[in-house]
Amino acid sequence: MQFSSLEGEHRYSDLVRVADRTVVGLDFDGTLSPIVDDPARAHIHPDAAEVLVQLAPHVAAIAVITGRPARQALDLGGLEEVGDAIQAAGRELYLFGQYGNERWTSRHRRIIGPRPPRGLATFERDLPRTLRLADASDAYVEDKGLAVAVHTRRLPDPQGAFERLLPPLRALAGRHGMVIEPGRNVIEVRSPGAHKGMVVERLVAELDARGFLFAGDDLGDLEAFEAVADLAKQGLAALRVCSASQEQSALLPLADVVVKGPAGVVGLLRQLRLDIMQSAAQG
Repeated sequence: MQFSSLEGEHRYSDLVRVADRTVVGLDFDGTLSPIVDDPARAHIHPDAAEVLVQLAPHVAAIAVITGRPARQALDLGGLEEVGDAIQAAGRELYLFGQYGNERWTSRHRRIIGPRPPRGLATFERDLPRTLRLADASDAYVEDKGLAVAVHTRRLPDPQGAFERLLPPLRALAGRHGMVIEPGRNVIEVRSPGAHKGMVVERLVAELDARGFLFAGDDLGDLEAFEAVADLAKQGLAALRVCSASQEQSALLPLADVVVKGPAGVVGLLRQLRLDIMQSAAQG
């Protein structure tokens, strides 16, 4: 765990002091789970489930906030079982899928979400031609139900294909009333109006939280980082954690704490629990 500044250390200490009213928010890919070539094989870090269950009694709530469909994240993360254990400890696990469009909790145990956006079907109809013109016909297209993700990771030049695709996909999305969300060698196309920052604000209001920790790794987490920064301006204990990698550095200048990938995130959460317990023991 590396603090970006003395202010980052102070923010961490403030968070520890209000732990029982703090929400711990976590991205999935690149934060709880390592980035892999096949999105269907992105399982969470082997120690993550245990650490989340151990941390839960010491904080107000834990929330996984992801661009993935909620059902997919639940299955890949084994999060229903994690939620059972957290619920038994008297706390709640929240899961927000597709940037907040879908919601699941360990208490209610059903996914609530909207219908697919109107422009998605016509976007998908025009997508193959756009991929072909960008010399990226072999890009992996993932249908998320409420969104479409175009992955370039499996192509011979993933970054080059990503850069070629970004402008035409942005234009195509705009013509169909959609927006794009760039990530690590992936471009997601979805309806406007929902993002992770809105989830942060919603949870603070619902739970009357006095602190918020959010950990993420790429551009899809930018709005959440901005929302946490706004909470700090309002006087709440707020901590931004960057799960760093060689592929993505957009969040590094904004982070209070930098860790190395999912293993680093798990280590930070483990240390957070120990520091909360020590603080409580000291009264």
